[in-house]
Amino acid sequence: MVPLRGSAWARWFLSLWGWRVVFDGLPAPQGVVIIYPHTSNWDFVVLVLAKWSVGLPASFWGKDTLFRIPMFGRWLRWIGGIPVLRNAPQGVVGQAIDALQYAKQQGKILWLGLSPEGTRKPTAGWRSGFYQTALGAQVPLGLVRLDYAQREVRVVDFVTLTGDKERDMVQIRQAYAGVVAYRPDWMAPIDLNSKNKKA
Repeated sequence: MVPLRGSAWARWFLSLWGWRVVFDGLPAPQGVVIIYPHTSNWDFVVLVLAKWSVGLPASFWGKDTLFRIPMFGRWLRWIGGIPVLRNAPQGVVGQAIDALQYAKQQGKILWLGLSPEGTRKPTAGWRSGFYQTALGAQVPLGLVRLDYAQREVRVVDFVTLTGDKERDMVQIRQAYAGVVAYRPDWMAPIDLNSKNKKA
């Protein structure tokens, strides 16, 4: 397991809201972690506090234009944001794979946090960028439940993708069975929708 050091302040703040984080550590220095469901701006607040509470070194992608905004861009980097070029030749997934492989070569810790729904609004299914990234970089995929019914952020499992999407998605669906979103009616089906193939 990768040693981590969390923030007592963040744990205390979450407990005031009635939230708790269940997390037993990282199995490797690099990986991808997906969070489901994502239906509200409040999700981001809870997740940032959860990340700090356990010392999880998770980063997230953001449009490069956001990072050019004075102060806001600096704040995004401070909480783990990484600017991504949407029009880069290798695409978003290619940039993510390159970053993870570089971290491996340098012996650095890098976990990329993603929302497979791609947005907090209703969608017809999940985007496959998380799958392509974890498979292409050959890193573990962490599954995080953001459950408003239990007021709990739980790292359920770390899986090694096989490349058989149907088989892998069965395991992923089982991990998220029964989870309740802030807006349950906005939860996307746990399916790699053919119309949402990009990250």
